[in-house]
Amino acid sequence: MKKQIINAPETDPNKILPIKYPWARAYYKAGVANNWVPDEIPMQHDVETWKKPGALSEDERRMILWNLGFFSTAESLTANNIILSIYKHVTNPECRQYLLRQAYEEAVHTETFIYCCDSLGLDPDDVYNMYINIPSIKAKDEFVIEITKSILDPGFATDSEDNIRKFINDLIGYYAIMEGIFFYAGFAMMLSMLRSNKMVGVGEQFQFILRDESVHLAFGTDLINTIISENPATWTESFQESIINNIKMAVDLEYEYAKDSLPTGILGMNAEVIKEYLEYIADRRLERINLRKVYNTKNPFPWMSEIVDLRKEKNFFETRVTEYKTGGQLDWD
Repeated sequence: MKKQIINAPETDPNKILPIKYPWARAYYKAGVANNWVPDEIPMQHDVETWKKPGALSEDERRMILWNLGFFSTAESLTANNIILSIYKHVTNPECRQYLLRQAYEEAVHTETFIYCCDSLGLDPDDVYNMYINIPSIKAKDEFVIEITKSILDPGFATDSEDNIRKFINDLIGYYAIMEGIFFYAGFAMMLSMLRSNKMVGVGEQFQFILRDESVHLAFGTDLINTIISENPATWTESFQESIINNIKMAVDLEYEYAKDSLPTGILGMNAEVIKEYLEYIADRRLERINLRKVYNTKNPFPWMSEIVDLRKEKNFFETRVTEYKTGGQLDWD
């Protein structure tokens, strides 16, 4: 078959069979098996906790608000980039099929933050303007926009080696940096709440979003690696160094966000420990796209894998908590 991820003029992008890249099909099926929607998760206890004086410290409330503020707009930014940019340039039909699934999941995540804001009675102007008003959140969003600006140009095409390199750079910006690093301090913070049995409804929402993001990240790195293997001349030493530098910058920006979200230590974590975790996952991201590790830092949060892999055995008629069918199959961090 002459199918390829990009620039496949001899194949019909609407003709999915026969499939050349079975990994793309597997990720699509994993996403379908993991289907959930936010209003299946009860929030009444969270509402009572949020409104009860003294039930949460001011630092805990700040941490929750900062994470709702970042994720509420970051998810829609990701969805828009998939539909408006990536889908256009990926000519392979089974990869496009997964991108449609991912876009749907991003819409579910966006709906999750609407649901959380409505349930807790938050001012949407405060939450949804944090990407403008909070410098550490604004810096992350602006960095992603800057390193992924090539494919937002309506005249951009993957018609040269240099432009294919730009496309790879932008895919790494979306998948390895935005979804693979910029989401992970927030995941650690919010899952620590779930682990402490505080704001369990919001914590479970983040748990399920992380399950989805693990599949997004796995698909994205396979997509990137396949494009590189089909266009090996793009993977120059200088380009690899620029990617490493971008990931190092992402760790620094996420660390600043962690310091802003956690000005004091709570729930057994602080910004310095989160920095260690960011360094650990950054090395994982680098390894997944065949680049050298930078930090060689150990994982300070081994409980993250345990809490993410925990299967929900109760059904909706008992607790209305979603059970993932393929939760333990992916190495997400």
